Amino acid sequence: MPVIPLYIVASPTQFVVKTGFGIDDMVIQKKCWVFPGQKFSILEVTPTNFPLNLHVMSAEKLEFQLPAVFTIGPRAVLGMGPGGVAPPGSGAGIPESAHDEFIDIASLKKYARLLATKNEEHINEIVKGIIEGETRVIAASMTLEEIFKENRIFKENVIKHVQAELDHFGLIIYNANVKQLQDTPGSEYFSYLRLKTHEGAVNQAKVDVAEAKYRGDVGEKERQGLTRQNVARVEAETVVYENDRKEKVAFAAAQLATKQAEFDRQVRIAQIEADQAAAARRVELQRTVEQRRGETETERLRAEVLAKATVEFESNVKTADARLYAKSKEAEAVTALFRAQADGIAMLTKAFNGDTHAVLQYLMLERGLFTELAKANAEAIRGLQPKITVWNTGEDGGKGDAGPAGAIRDVFKMLPPLLTTVQEQTGVTPPAWLAGMGGAPGVNGLAEVEGGSPKSVAGAKAGRA
Repeated sequence: MPVIPLYIVASPTQFVVKTGFGIDDMVIQKKCWVFPGQKFSILEVTPTNFPLNLHVMSAEKLEFQLPAVFTIGPRAVLGMGPGGVAPPGSGAGIPESAHDEFIDIASLKKYARLLATKNEEHINEIVKGIIEGETRVIAASMTLEEIFKENRIFKENVIKHVQAELDHFGLIIYNANVKQLQDTPGSEYFSYLRLKTHEGAVNQAKVDVAEAKYRGDVGEKERQGLTRQNVARVEAETVVYENDRKEKVAFAAAQLATKQAEFDRQVRIAQIEADQAAAARRVELQRTVEQRRGETETERLRAEVLAKATVEFESNVKTADARLYAKSKEAEAVTALFRAQADGIAMLTKAFNGDTHAVLQYLMLERGLFTELAKANAEAIRGLQPKITVWNTGEDGGKGDAGPAGAIRDVFKMLPPLLTTVQEQTGVTPPAWLAGMGGAPGVNGLAEVEGGSPKSVAGAKAGRA
């Protein structure tokens, strides 16, 4: 029991078994701390060989000796179960030095509890007793012939039953080697059996030799006859085969000639068809070219006509737009003129206090309408003999007036007879303000001219036509 804590590390073939303070049963590890109040021991798991020379009896009550060697040791690890999981109930822990196996803690605890503190002689007695007992039981259930011929089955049964007993001590059989069965002193069963086997083998060998010699002699003659038969058959078959081959060669040559002629005919036909197809294709391509050329020319002419029509249409549209614009401007000008005239007439009507007749007479005078009418009447009566009225005004009877007011006085004296003549010839009535004026004084006389010559004018100053 240590006074201070110790760190114990076991070798690869050993485990550390720890008991004492804080541990209910025991702890088995590869390395651990050992504290005061605890004990530890090293558990060796190296397997040991157990050589045995068993004295057993078969089911026929025949005694024999069974030499065997068993390799047995503590069960330290178990193979992985399905899926890499340890078998249930094994109590295994994962070892630090192996990734494929588990430590069989339960078996190690059994071994440490039951055998670890015993000496080697005691362990040998226990193991050998288990092996001898199970082997005798199995041998007594089998005949000697079965044991001799079915040695593998006998060995498997022994190992199976012995392992079942060793599991109680935490041990496992690593290997079992059952040697050749031997006779006990005073028994020669296996000797006679071996002698029987030897003599049987010798006699069988003699029979085999004689059989082999017989087979050899007979076989030799059979082989010679078979050789001659086979030679004749082969020669006949060879002749038949050669003739058959010649026939096939001739038939193949005829077929080849036929096929060659057929191929030549097909080649010529194919050449003719190819030439015809090429000519037809050439004509078709030429027709396609001409068609494309015609389509191209048609498109060109269509494009030219369309371009000219487009230009003419655009020109007409622009000309129409220009005319429409000119007409619009002309209409605007006429509208402006009429609007200005309407404004002027409205102003004149207002100036004449709403007298439309006075406005009309003013416009006729302002635009020279009376003069134009006089010219038109003169043109109408030219070459005719119209009735012409001639008058003169003035107190001096046409002698003239040197004063500046004489001309103005003569104009006003001329208006009444002028307006009277216009009314008679055109039917136009002068305005009331002009027609209501009194006759001008100083009219000395009138003269009528008929046929273009005056009659008499008293005190006439001037003549007017």
